[in-house]
Amino acid sequence: MSSLTIRNLDDDLERRLRARAAAHGRSLEDDVREILRGVIGEAGGPDDLGHAIHRRFAELGGVELELPEREPVSLG
Repeated sequence: MSSLTIRNLDDDLERRLRARAAAHGRSLEDDVREILRGVIGEAGGPDDLGHAIHRRFAELGGVELELPEREPVSLG
């Protein structure tokens, strides 16, 4: 497994990351790994945009839209 160093991290961002990690009961490194997994996704296959959008908004519930009837397109 590799490691990653992030230089020039804003002090406020580091403070917020540490507070988030503590709130989740995890180390800073473990919480950052979870953040990256959530953004990038787990290994095991490509993730398409449609699935990513669905996962992000699924907890909000669905919406039923009335779609207008389609009309044929005239090419001339």
